[in-house]
Amino acid sequence: MNKDWSEKNKKMQTLIGKEATFSEGIDVLIDLRNDLFEKITSIVNEYPEEAFSLMPFAGAEGYHSKTLVYSMWHIFRIEDIVAHELIAKDKQVLFTKNWLKKTKSPVITTGNEFHDEGIAEFSKKLDVKAVYEYCRAVMESSNEILRNLTYKDMKRKFTEDDKKRILDSGSVSTDESAIWLIDYWCGKDLRGLVKMPFSRHWIMHIEAMCRITSKLDQKGKK
Repeated sequence: MNKDWSEKNKKMQTLIGKEATFSEGIDVLIDLRNDLFEKITSIVNEYPEEAFSLMPFAGAEGYHSKTLVYSMWHIFRIEDIVAHELIAKDKQVLFTKNWLKKTKSPVITTGNEFHDEGIAEFSKKLDVKAVYEYCRAVMESSNEILRNLTYKDMKRKFTEDDKKRILDSGSVSTDESAIWLIDYWCGKDLRGLVKMPFSRHWIMHIEAMCRITSKLDQKGKK
């Protein structure tokens, strides 16, 4: 794991664990998210659109076996669902400002149900720049939600009604490789969600994106 990202993530987790330092912890989290999004921005600016549907590690075990644009879609669909269906209980960003049409996505799900060639084919259908702008919109929306959280909110738990609301939204595929997400999210308290979809989940997938670009660079030099 990137040392700077890892250290900020650990610092954030410690700070949000105490009421006196909770606000500082949220500031550290947003700073970490800004750092991570800068990496996504640099990748989007540096690589041609066709690179975003390539799978240089196809068949490997790990997040680096995906594509760049799939990784972006996956990170921010999960955050959009968790932030709005679970925490704010309002409208997901995807369903505002025509984002679904702009991104050209054939699905509203997290993409967990796609495998191998399915990931590649899905990736080719997406408009990379629009997906990037959607990601930015989700990040900004989530940052606002995070800034409004209090220490007392961290112990909030989720219910069967919360699970049903996500399922009814159609945002998570009923495929066995995806449906587990609903129980996973709702099995955590709010603090657990802050520590995963809003931070560590980003780190894991963005580090995988860095591995993909490094491999693409190596192939380009041959």
